[in-house]
Amino acid sequence: MTDHPKLAALAVVIWDGMVLLVKRRNEPDAGLWGFPGGHVDLGETAMDAAIRELREETTIVARPVRYLTNVDVIESDDTGVVKFHFLLAAVLCEYVCGEPIAQDDVSEARWWPVADVLCNQVACSRHVDSVVHLVVDP
Repeated sequence: MTDHPKLAALAVVIWDGMVLLVKRRNEPDAGLWGFPGGHVDLGETAMDAAIRELREETTIVARPVRYLTNVDVIESDDTGVVKFHFLLAAVLCEYVCGEPIAQDDVSEARWWPVADVLCNQVACSRHVDSVVHLVVDP
């Protein structure tokens, strides 16, 4: 870990009662379902990063709509040493086209019923449900 948090963007795509999620291949949250996303490059907005990461991880094309929230992800080891610290900018994205195909650092990509995510029927990363609530229960 570096001595400062890393900025990343999440693409939140909800379409026709479904939410697009990916299964993470790497830590943090390897094996859990979460929003497509990743690091924001120098000179890139979080909105642009969300769209780029969405396409890189799922092949889905979307348009950025607005920022939803920021999420801090801080994980420490048993001795209290910080292993990961990310500030995640959640970006609501409007689905344009494509079928989810897992790419890059995800092992699966698929649409899940929003109700299943909100009823804890899907093994998701922390905060996925609260971010989905921001869209479906504004």
